[in-house]
Amino acid sequence: MKDDISNSSFVQFQIWDIPGDLEFDDRTVESDFIFKGCGSLIFVIDAQEEEFGESLAKLHTTVARAHEVNPHTRFEVFIHKVDNLSDEQKLAIQRPIQQQAMEELNQSKLEGIHLNFYLTSIFDHSIFEAFSKVVQKLIPQLPTLERLLDIMVSNCRMEKAFLIDVLSKIYVATDPFPFDMQTYELCSDMIDVVIDVSCIYGLKEGEAMAYDPETQSVIKLNNGMVLYLREVNKYLALVCMIRGEKFDKQGLIDYNFDCLKRAITQVFD
Repeated sequence: MKDDISNSSFVQFQIWDIPGDLEFDDRTVESDFIFKGCGSLIFVIDAQEEEFGESLAKLHTTVARAHEVNPHTRFEVFIHKVDNLSDEQKLAIQRPIQQQAMEELNQSKLEGIHLNFYLTSIFDHSIFEAFSKVVQKLIPQLPTLERLLDIMVSNCRMEKAFLIDVLSKIYVATDPFPFDMQTYELCSDMIDVVIDVSCIYGLKEGEAMAYDPETQSVIKLNNGMVLYLREVNKYLALVCMIRGEKFDKQGLIDYNFDCLKRAITQVFD
């Protein structure tokens, strides 16, 4: 199954959903057609399986064939359905999968292949974070975007800033400072809150979604933090987290955002 993804002005791509029972070591399968234009290959392993031997064997043959057809393909492994597992249990599942997968590649003398592993679930934002990291590798302008956000965060005394796709909630870039899942969840959920409220009070006739160049919002949280959202273009939003005591010069933040918006536009012109 093939889906066109066109809800981001910066990342337009296709997702090909390949059946799990397709054997890529069978030369009757049109592997060249499938893999020749592949930017990233995402292999999903069910974390609730009792044994991973069959899945890892399938991973090995798939990666080997894809690398043979297109050596530039990036390989991502989603260990999915890890909800309701503790951090220790998640690591206990990931460690042997990762170790065995890499050992099999080394034994086959497949050089130049790197597998990235992610623990994902649909019941939190881990699946969005994993897809964000996959998509970011396909954006050649990513270092420039990260540098622009880094400057914005430093000049405005922010804690964190995300450039988020409004529809998919994938963040296409963020500043280089580390963050936890809750920070990303808050910033992502803010987009839904703003759009839902705007649909009630600001949706104009003929519009599909109340999101335009005038869209902006400030939300003050009980813990003293402030969420700041501004529209970058019809696809992207800048969402930032700022300490309340440092949110005393909103005019300066607004000015720096205008500079950032112009710079992002120039990067992709």
